[in-house]
Amino acid sequence: MRVLGVDPGLTRCGVGVVEGVAGRPLTMLGVGVVRTPVDADLSHRLLAVEQGIERWLDEHRPEYVAVERVFSQHNVRTVMGTAQASAVAMLCAARRGIPVALHTPSEVKAAVTGSGRADKAQVGAMVTRLLRLDAPPKPADAADALALAICHIWRAPAQNRLQQAVALHTARASTTKGRTS
Repeated sequence: MRVLGVDPGLTRCGVGVVEGVAGRPLTMLGVGVVRTPVDADLSHRLLAVEQGIERWLDEHRPEYVAVERVFSQHNVRTVMGTAQASAVAMLCAARRGIPVALHTPSEVKAAVTGSGRADKAQVGAMVTRLLRLDAPPKPADAADALALAICHIWRAPAQNRLQQAVALHTARASTTKGRTS
């Protein structure tokens, strides 16, 4: 499974590609940050994020895109920019028919470190260890993007089994209901 992780942001949008399957060593295929100038018009910043993500999709051809789920913050301006960058990433994936998964920051931290309350340094250290890197990716947005991809690779099999079970249960329930009507 090849996953592009996206840590959305307007100034720095972290991107990282990881390949592998749950239970096996993972491989980092690329990591970086799509940057936009703070003083640029919002529409131009979003366009730059879109162009950057499109380049990553072209180069790495992921099977899935994992995006950090935007959560409420006290700074509405920051959350709006993050949400807009997140939407751009989802749009780029959808345009290509690539499935998108959203993971909360605490889900990612728990998957990678074992604690949903881990700090950025702990996430960076575990990403370095799990991907057998010489040093943590910089800036932290890049490490977070890799952590998102790792989280998705590890969680996807369980999520798929759960979705299949729900679909089977729903199908059986509608078949049973149809016979009793």
